[in-house]
Amino acid sequence: MATHLVKSAPPNDDQRWKRVDATMRRTGQNSHSLIETLHTVQEAFGHLNASALRYVATALKVPLSHAYGVATFYHYFSLEPQAKHVCTVCTGTSCHIRGAGELFAAAQDALGESGRAQPNSHISLIGERCIGPCALGPVVVYDGKVTATENLETLKQRLREWIAE
Repeated sequence: MATHLVKSAPPNDDQRWKRVDATMRRTGQNSHSLIETLHTVQEAFGHLNASALRYVATALKVPLSHAYGVATFYHYFSLEPQAKHVCTVCTGTSCHIRGAGELFAAAQDALGESGRAQPNSHISLIGERCIGPCALGPVVVYDGKVTATENLETLKQRLREWIAE
């Protein structure tokens, strides 16, 4: 008996799914390409919603629970839309020892938010357990750009610029 591959259809007609499909084809359309495919979805759409996770899991033939597990394990991935600007403060041990707690508290004070985009806010503040470059801490990521050995004054200045937009 011949088996036929059933191609799953993207969740909608959005042209950005072509990028996602191209990534899956380029990486072999198997479970080994899950993380790279999720990165492509995140870059294309800004977050990973339930229909995107379901589509990628089906297309790569991985259990939905596995795709969801990967998406929630890695801090890069977001299951909710982010604001126009995202300020991510590393709160891992190395950065914490070097003052990340003070940076995060100052950002909370400046923004008046606790970590998620508030209604009508154009800035999201996120505290992440570890971003990676531990020796360069405290590390803050502004709209995807990593800033090493960040200090209170430059953090406040960046946030003031964003607030003024």
